[in-house]
Order: sequence, then C-alpha cells, then structure tokens
Amino acid sequence: MTVEQIYTGCLAEAAYYIESNGEAVIIDPLREVQPYIDRAKKDNAKIKYVFETHFHADFVSGHVDLAAKTGAEIVFGPTTMETGFDAHIAYDGEEFKVGDLTIRLIHTPGHTMESSCYLLFDKDGKEQGLFTGDTLFIGDVGRPDLAQKVIADLTQDKLAAHLYDSLRNKIMPLNDDLIVYPAHGAGSACGKNMSSETTDTLGNQKKTNYALRADMTKEEFVEAVLDGLTPPPGYFPQNVLMNIQGYEKFDKVMEQGKKALTPKEFELVANESRPIILDTRDAQSFAQGFIPNSINIGIDGSFASWVGTLVKDVKQEILLITKPGREEEVITRLSRVGFDNTLGYLKGGFEAWKEAGKEVDTIESVPVSVLVEKMKSEDINILDVRRESEFKSEHVKGAVNVPLDYINQNMSEVDKNKTWYVNCRSGYRSMVFASLLRARGYDNLIDIKGGFVDMKKSEAFEMTDYVCPTTML
Repeated sequence: MTVEQIYTGCLAEAAYYIESNGEAVIIDPLREVQPYIDRAKKDNAKIKYVFETHFHADFVSGHVDLAAKTGAEIVFGPTTMETGFDAHIAYDGEEFKVGDLTIRLIHTPGHTMESSCYLLFDKDGKEQGLFTGDTLFIGDVGRPDLAQKVIADLTQDKLAAHLYDSLRNKIMPLNDDLIVYPAHGAGSACGKNMSSETTDTLGNQKKTNYALRADMTKEEFVEAVLDGLTPPPGYFPQNVLMNIQGYEKFDKVMEQGKKALTPKEFELVANESRPIILDTRDAQSFAQGFIPNSINIGIDGSFASWVGTLVKDVKQEILLITKPGREEEVITRLSRVGFDNTLGYLKGGFEAWKEAGKEVDTIESVPVSVLVEKMKSEDINILDVRRESEFKSEHVKGAVNVPLDYINQNMSEVDKNKTWYVNCRSGYRSMVFASLLRARGYDNLIDIKGGFVDMKKSEAFEMTDYVCPTTML
C-alpha cells in the first residue's frame, strides 16, 4: 500500500495518490494531471478512481482531464448538483475497492453540501487514514460561507450548523489513531486558523483543534467558526462553477498560452484586444522598467491566489511578461485558478521590449534608509497594504491601512494628489499595489523596498497596535 501526499505550496493544496496491487486513486488533483499519470506509471498501476471531496472554490481541479486521459471514474459525494461531465454520485457509506484496499465515502456536509471524506481501510480491514478535504484541517475546519456564493439560500449559519453535525456525528466517533489527511494547509483562504503541519492524528486534533472541543454546543461552534471570517476572493464562485460544469482541456490552454510574440506582435495584440498585461518578474526588476499599464504580480509568491483576488473575471484575456524560461510555469499556475485565456507571452522578455525601443515606465522604490533621511526634512505619508489583521497586530504609527485584497473596491479612497510611501511585509504586495494604481493614473506612489520587516529594524519608526481609520485619505 502506498499513500502519498502531493503538496503544492503556492496554493497550500494537498492532493493524494493511493496505490495497491496495481490499482490507484487520486484525491483532489490539480489542473495539470500529467504528474499523477507519471506517478501511476512508476508503479505500473492503473488509475481507477478520481475522488473529489467537494466542488473546490480556490482552484480548478484536474478531475475532468484526468478521467479523460486515464478512463478513471470521477466520484463525488451525495449532491443534487448536475455536472457537465460523467461522474458517479456516491451514497453515504458507499465503498470502493482499490487493489487490496477499501475506501469508504463519508458524507460530511458543512463546508459545502456535497462535501465528503474518504476513510481508508487496509487489506485486513483496519482503518488507516481519513482524507478530509475541506471539512477538517489541521488546527481548523472548513469555512462555511463559500457555497452560499453559488446557492443563495445556503446561508453561512445553516452550513456551519451542518458542519457541526458532520464533525460530531461522522468524524469525531472514529478511532483516535487515524491519520487525518486534509486538502489544505496554512496559507489557504479555505480556513482561517490552519496549522503549517499537513497531517496529524485524529486523536490529537480532538485535543488541540478549537472546533472539536468535546463540550462545545452547536451555538458556540457556529459563533466560533464564523468569527473573523473575511470575504472570500472573487474568483472562488467562478472556480466552483468550472469544477461543476467542466472546462477547457489543459493541453489546449497551454498550447494557446505558449504563443511567443515579438515586441511588435505583442504591442499589436495589446492594442487590439485590450488584455491585462501581467508582468510576473520580481518586484525590483519591475520597478526598474516595465511596459506602461502592466501589472506586477511576481511568480515567486502567492501568485495564483493574488491574480484570482485582483482580476475580477477568470475569462479575462491576459498577455504575459515572464523571465525567459518560466512561461509554461506561469500559464500552468494561472490555469490552476481558472484563468485560461492567456493570449501569449513576450518573446525574449522585457529586455526584448527595451531593445526594440518601445516605451518604458518605472516606479520609484527606496530602501528604508532613504526613507529615514527624507523623514528628517519632510512629513511623509505611509500607506500600509497588508491585511487588516496584520495591520491591527502591529504597524508604523501614523500609517494608513488600505489592504491590497480589497483595492478594487477601495481605490478611490487614496488621494491622488498626495505622495504615498507604500509598504507591505517584505515588498511583494506593495509593488503589486503600486503597479495596479499606476496603471489607473496614480503617479505619486513610492514603494518601500524591504517593507515592514526592514522598517521594524529601524529605530526611526514608532510601532503601535492602534488601528488607524481609513476615512481620512
């Protein structure tokens, strides 16, 4: 028996490969499915099932492509949703044979109504592991407010109540020595308090997970689970619909996106189609020179989730600027969150654009030492674009918080006539913020290189946990 967790850090997502006696299953695969096919070939195994724990919101699953390429059967838990592809809708308690193993579906509504866990039995019938999807995480449980974005009458209170029942009646009675295998870890927006650990025993979770407290009432559970939830990223309901209805083949998405464009061709497509020009280089390379009106979201960060958060429509057409050799990686990571309409990339990268004599823009980025010197002779305005929770925890006294997460709604609050020094934790989000506003006519933004991390090291800044209002921008 082989049980392998395949973890993707940028999405904090865990897929699973289980194999026994020449048969295999994949649980919650990502969009690009070839790695799973290759893994099965290594064991000379046939992928028999693709088990989905629910209709995912934070990524587009690879279930449709994987089934088409391998002949595997797609399995979902009990649901009234009609899918746009062939799938087996299992009943609660239905069992599936995989080699010498047995896998039992346990219906656990709450995160979504079709949410299900998969209980793994070895060849002797002993319970070995529980694949919990977004029902139970390490240190947390799935947020119960996502399905209401697709089905209006499923309120978060109703879903939270369902989740309470699922945890108490279906999961907590199971053996303490079971290994819990969740679909996400720390950094995912599908929960709020996830551990950096990606597996644990069920018994330890009963002791340490706030949501599994034995004497917790349903009312206390609902209040605790809903407390502190921030609105989910806008792409979540769009990804859910893609996972229900189906989507374009990944191979075709890759073929279209890998179209290499000369600077002249790139400019022509940009002028004709009016796509978003997405520059995925690191923040400081972008600051030193970029194509006017392009947006910087660096590939070496939480790239896919930030694209999904900041670009409203997954159908949006995109042109790419990447570091040469990373085009395929960027297209893949875009497709994971449903952005399939990449029109091509700039052949030769930004250097080719400069060499062609095309127009170039820059954004000023200064280290903290320069900022400290400026403070000696002038008053400065600091714009902190970290999340509200980060800002509340600690920030520079006098800074104003305008979180990057909600900049599309709050952009008008930033006074164009003021000069703002923009900071985040380390300089990634501040450049994303500055590039977004520069493309919309904000010319007085200066990035703080090194961000809050470097500012904390300087004695020139007074820190506070006082929450500044955002109404006096």
